[in-house]
Amino acid sequence: MYEHFFGLRERPFELVPNPRFLYLSQRGREAVANLRYGLAFPRGLTLLLGDAGTGKTTFVTQVVSDIDASRVQVVLISNPTLTRTEFYEALVHGFGLSRQASSSKTRFLKEFRSHLEARQRADLLTAMVLDEAQSLSRELLEEVRLLSNIDTPTSKLLNVILAGQPELAERLNDPALRHLKQRISLRCELLPFDHDETAAYIAGRLRIAGGEPASIFSREAIMAIHEVSRGIPRTINVVCDNALISGFAAQARPIVRSIVDEISRDFDLRRHLLVQPPLPERPQTFAPPAPPVSAPVGPAASRDVPLVNDPRERKGRFHFF
Repeated sequence: MYEHFFGLRERPFELVPNPRFLYLSQRGREAVANLRYGLAFPRGLTLLLGDAGTGKTTFVTQVVSDIDASRVQVVLISNPTLTRTEFYEALVHGFGLSRQASSSKTRFLKEFRSHLEARQRADLLTAMVLDEAQSLSRELLEEVRLLSNIDTPTSKLLNVILAGQPELAERLNDPALRHLKQRISLRCELLPFDHDETAAYIAGRLRIAGGEPASIFSREAIMAIHEVSRGIPRTINVVCDNALISGFAAQARPIVRSIVDEISRDFDLRRHLLVQPPLPERPQTFAPPAPPVSAPVGPAASRDVPLVNDPRERKGRFHFF
């Protein structure tokens, strides 16, 4: 639609977890390193946290696609709103177990442990990745804990990655889930971009799509995009894609701030800018009452600040008016 007008080979801001467009901030590099380590070594349970739209699914997809499939068998469950029966059916299918393994939990556990032990003897690893894990029921979180307990006296047999929104961390603070929280060996968190990271993210996607960033978005437009998106990659994509559509319709190049402002109004993205966070409360400390104001007396008089309303002092070296 707008690709030719802006000199692009493809649309750079699609809302799909395309690993080609992955941008690694400092936090992003740390997250990738933790995820790779959590899959490539017998580490047990890894936790990836990030607010909605920060790119968890993209990171998980990238790391899983990069892993050596001949050495690490990975089952990715991206829709965790399953019943316990459906959850085990997904594992049976993903790990290639027999159809009979889904007929009972006892049969599943026996066959699954044999599968894990056989892979360990062959110096191979097995992993399960649960995306959107904040939506897992307590029942399934308990099942995940029990599966992560499958090990030998010297090694973990199953690596588990839980990727979810910050609510997942809050749920893990529930005393009933403390046993699961205690098993987390690696933990990382994706944060929204700062202004420089937002600019680098937009420029990187435009270059991958074949464009020249400086000729497509003005500096002021980038600043506005960061303001209204709060550094959330998914929101950045929405704003940028719609700004390109509007710019093409108006035959405007580069995109200027007024276009971004129009998009933010259409999507009601500036509401958060109108809500000022409360000032932090200062600790209440006892202070003795101030002495009454009076004319200075004695040697200290020369060190006291003159009274503003004393006409004799207005001609001195302290000029208040």
